[in-house]
Amino acid sequence: MSELQISIVLIVFAVVILAIAFNVIDMAVAALTGVCILIALGILDDQDIASGFRNAAGTLSLLFGGMVVARILATTGIFELLGDIYLHATGGSGRRFLLLLIAIVAPLCAFLPNATTVILLAPIIIRVALALETDFVGPMILTAIVSNSAGLLTLVGDPATFLVGSSIGMSFGTYLQRVSLGAVLAMTIIVPLLPWLMPQVWQLRRTLPPPTRKRRIERPIYAGLALAVLVLMVMLFIFGEDLPTRIVPPAVAVIASALALLIAYEVRIEPTENVLRDVDWKTLIFLASIFCLVQAIIKTGLLQLLALSLYQIFGGGLTLVALAMIAGIGVLSSLLANVPVAAASIVMVKGYLVAAQVVPETAMSSHFIQWPAVSIPVFVAMMFGATLGGNATLIGASANIVTAGICARQGMPVTFMRFLRFGLPVTLCQLTASALYVLVLTHIMR
Repeated sequence: MSELQISIVLIVFAVVILAIAFNVIDMAVAALTGVCILIALGILDDQDIASGFRNAAGTLSLLFGGMVVARILATTGIFELLGDIYLHATGGSGRRFLLLLIAIVAPLCAFLPNATTVILLAPIIIRVALALETDFVGPMILTAIVSNSAGLLTLVGDPATFLVGSSIGMSFGTYLQRVSLGAVLAMTIIVPLLPWLMPQVWQLRRTLPPPTRKRRIERPIYAGLALAVLVLMVMLFIFGEDLPTRIVPPAVAVIASALALLIAYEVRIEPTENVLRDVDWKTLIFLASIFCLVQAIIKTGLLQLLALSLYQIFGGGLTLVALAMIAGIGVLSSLLANVPVAAASIVMVKGYLVAAQVVPETAMSSHFIQWPAVSIPVFVAMMFGATLGGNATLIGASANIVTAGICARQGMPVTFMRFLRFGLPVTLCQLTASALYVLVLTHIMR
């Protein structure tokens, strides 16, 4: 690729990001237009588009499946029941509302994809916020941030984390030993920031009306079947890859969506076309377009140049490289969806480790798992940078984009700057804590 084409790719990417940041144009339209410009100029061809879609397939499948299952569950009355329980558990306290939100979201996101958790919990959180007579946008942004952060708790909690971990053959148990404590630290940091980030909600006090007659599920059999689909989806997320047929999380989401649609069709509660019409297609189009833009950046060969640059700057100083990964990938993940950033960064880091003679050239193969202990902190730093960096901006993670879509459908659009006001301080604190954790881990792994 010529220098002119590389410049065009970087300029188009920068214009798309700035257009979204300053709310000049809808983010899906901006990203899709950027892709079309690169296609028209011959920079992206049909194979590049196919590669971009192939890389995006897992994320899009997870989101689509979660959206369909959540939409079917919404017709059962379960969200209303859980919303009532949550509301009375707050006791009318905004502080308790936010702390309970973290307590509910975090364990779910340790095993469910973060965007799926946001989709499932959004109706409950919005319902409680409205009952407390407070703005629901702040709590929804908090939900996205917590879901992204909690995705670090386990290997399967976040797509970006899973990509990095699986690329080096890290097991579920090894991940718990080497990464999960850092995730707990990142989660804990959010709590003392809440009074500063959301003072109105934190100080809120409302007198709740006395409990009325307990809400009942009108169609218990239908609700039970829908919940069974959700439970099956969660179990397959956790254990599906250990089955003889090896069902990966994206496939699990698609299977769950098909079962949910089948149940709704047979019970005749909701027409299939209504369910599919309510899928957030704008979010799916935006993410697919972003993956194609990242594919264009990969095609420029910048990643290979960055790998060599890392070696020229840091030599064999793996500790400094790990810290650079937290900062660099954190910034990139705030400007692009963190999943494609993580996927691209794996190639760059492996190339650096080969250049630094930490591992042989065979390490570039996807089957290589003999990674020396001194290299593990670099990959852990990548996980923190990609996952937590995605908290900074509206477009940094799929959960953020889904949150914006949900709020917009409720009549409260979330701008890039409004999300940044919440996300950037949290991200800076989390990445700083992650850097300290990686320093300790590096000392231990020597």
